Amino acid sequence: MSLQAAAGAPPPPNPAVVDGIFRALSDPTRRNVVERLTLRPASVSELAASYDMALPSFVAHLKVLEGSGLVRSRKAGRVRTYELATDQLRLAEDWLGRQRTLWERRLDQLDSYLLKLKQEDTR
Repeated sequence: MSLQAAAGAPPPPNPAVVDGIFRALSDPTRRNVVERLTLRPASVSELAASYDMALPSFVAHLKVLEGSGLVRSRKAGRVRTYELATDQLRLAEDWLGRQRTLWERRLDQLDSYLLKLKQEDTR
């Protein structure tokens, strides 16, 4: 039994899923769209209005975000509306949190080791 299972923690997500999330967030336009969608859902035309790019290029960004699971869309008539999918953002946040915990523990161990060396050196 793994330590995570013993502690009741959920298993880490598939690395390919996390890779896709970070790949989608690696582009400033896509990060900006995600930030914009934290306010409320928006149509493609609302989202695209503030960008100086052809609509097909902008829609390609939306497809990357949707493919990564960061956003989802629905179509009503001729209008496609996008909204944030917070579960996928939580996966990225959880991954970052695990990395932070790992490095804080490592740095605490290094600090203890250096303090021990300093104490030994002063004797």
